[in-house]
Amino acid sequence: MTQLPTDPALDVAASTRAIQRVLIVDDSRLQRRILAASLRKWEFVVAEAESGEDALQICRSDPPDLVLSDWMMPGMSGLEFCDEFRRMDRESYGYFILLTSKSDKAEIASGLDAGADDFLTKPVNSGELRARIAAGERILQMERQLTDKNRLINATLGKLSALYESLDNDLIEAKKLQQSLVSDRHRDYGTAEVSMLLRSSGHVGGDLVGMFPVSDTRIGLYGIDVSGHGISSALMTARLAGYLSGAAPEQNVAMRRMPDGTFASRPPGQTIAALNDLFLSELETEHYFTLLLADVDLATGRVVMAQAGHPYPAVQRANGSVEMIGCGGLPVGLIPGAEFQEFEVQLAPGDRLMIHSDGVTECAGMDGKLLDDEGLARLLEDLRGTRAMACLESLIWKLADFAGDDSFADDVSAILLEIKPIRPSG
Repeated sequence: MTQLPTDPALDVAASTRAIQRVLIVDDSRLQRRILAASLRKWEFVVAEAESGEDALQICRSDPPDLVLSDWMMPGMSGLEFCDEFRRMDRESYGYFILLTSKSDKAEIASGLDAGADDFLTKPVNSGELRARIAAGERILQMERQLTDKNRLINATLGKLSALYESLDNDLIEAKKLQQSLVSDRHRDYGTAEVSMLLRSSGHVGGDLVGMFPVSDTRIGLYGIDVSGHGISSALMTARLAGYLSGAAPEQNVAMRRMPDGTFASRPPGQTIAALNDLFLSELETEHYFTLLLADVDLATGRVVMAQAGHPYPAVQRANGSVEMIGCGGLPVGLIPGAEFQEFEVQLAPGDRLMIHSDGVTECAGMDGKLLDDEGLARLLEDLRGTRAMACLESLIWKLADFAGDDSFADDVSAILLEIKPIRPSG
């Protein structure tokens, strides 16, 4: 048994030549010498083994690229050796040629089943041997090219996975920040209650709801839906939240400073027009957004609104009946100088107003049909006895039942303004 010699030059040549090391396995010393002479003349590094057992030891310590093995040997046959060779763990594929005097097709089939790649009939013709080795080298070259490409792909996938994990963590934090824009989900004003819902279809989205104080008896409510989804839409909602800030009235476009230094609300139509001019003049973006802005008088129940492409708000009376109100209007950020009409509704004790995004009415059912205004009206009628945040949470459950899935295709947001019913005295 002769081990495969080590040659530092092989590592350099390995990238251009697939077969470097050849192992000859034959119990005939003469046959081994004849084959080895040809192989060394072709500049292969050759090792020899006189039995399958000796060959396995060489394969374990220094795996060859090519094995030339006699079929008929005492002890372990070439077929049994081939089967053991294929069971060994290797970093790369080893090509195996059986040397045999057998020509029966059934015998050849059993050799292929054992893992042999090719056959040579003894006595071996030098030209045929060289041709078979060249064919094996082409196969090994393709295998190694695929291995290198798979290694590159796996390395790239690893980097992408790390990048996606980092992005995912950033998006989780971004979701927390966006949700923090709706810091007060429910507020009780004594005569009325306001509840708000914001649920993005992904980590972050383009919907936003909010409220801001005007006076002791007046509040502003707004629902926004920025076109598109994802990070750019979410960044736009954060920018818009600053324009309608409840914490800084001097920065709120919906507020105006009075001569005595106090602040009063600007009519909703004028506010949206100002936002439209501001959006087109200061922000370079392809986004636009829909908006419904409401000025609510808590003392009287009078609500003045302006609608900019946002869905029609729903008014549910104390008796449970539902109607959609509004006058439509263009989204903000499309046409310079656009005007936005105002409309109003009078809410009585027990009435409520819902401002919602199109993620509600355009929710698709299992049959592909949209919920639409009529479907929302039916849901609100079913929920007539459910109030405040419980109503909005129940609305999400009913939308999930309607869609057959709680992973909605669009962001879902809503504001529920409820005028408290008058309790009987005594």
